[in-house]
Amino acid sequence: MRNIISTFILLGAVLWASEGISAAKYARLVAKGEKIALKLCTHEKLPKASENESVEAIAKAVERSGACPPLSRRKMEALAMFLRAGGVVAHSHADKEIQVPKSAKCPVCGMFVAKYPKWAAEMVVDGKKHYFDGVKDMMKYYIFDGDFPYDRKKIEKMDVTDFYTLEAIPAKEAYYVLGSKLYGPMGNELIPFKTEQEAKDFIKDHGGDRIVRFDEITPKMVMALDGIEYND
Repeated sequence: MRNIISTFILLGAVLWASEGISAAKYARLVAKGEKIALKLCTHEKLPKASENESVEAIAKAVERSGACPPLSRRKMEALAMFLRAGGVVAHSHADKEIQVPKSAKCPVCGMFVAKYPKWAAEMVVDGKKHYFDGVKDMMKYYIFDGDFPYDRKKIEKMDVTDFYTLEAIPAKEAYYVLGSKLYGPMGNELIPFKTEQEAKDFIKDHGGDRIVRFDEITPKMVMALDGIEYND
């Protein structure tokens, strides 16, 4: 795949040179576009593009696809160049992702979880697997025993999806960003990361009020994500 993409990059660099973009700059933009695709977009939804398409046309196709959150002009330009270069996102953690059955519905909101792999969370209770379309709904299922009665002592596993790598990570070991400008399928979210540095890097790009650990997540915090005031 790398050899194929490298060929497209060289061809693209020749085309873009006529528009005032050097080959070196073009290659940097393609590399940046790949990072944006990996970190911010749902890979399966990204449109394919040819070397004959303009950045504007590709950008419109990306927007129509709904694969990515709103991007700045520069980020969209880099992503478009990556797609124009024949880019296909391939990451090394596919075998470590939460594998969600297509028929699985979130027990909190009822949405089909497999549609949102970037946000998937999983809980195993007494051998039964439950899937959620975001950490927020998983925490509702975990915290509010009046609404979701089950034996919390029989929880065997709780995993969330690292925002950058899509790798499944233990929920109690993750770092969560609160107050980001980036929404999940159910709106405001607790966005999980494997390391604190990843969480800090995310805040630089997308904002956020603070970073919290699993044991710091409270009922009031969870409900506030939905704009609901919660009183103990």
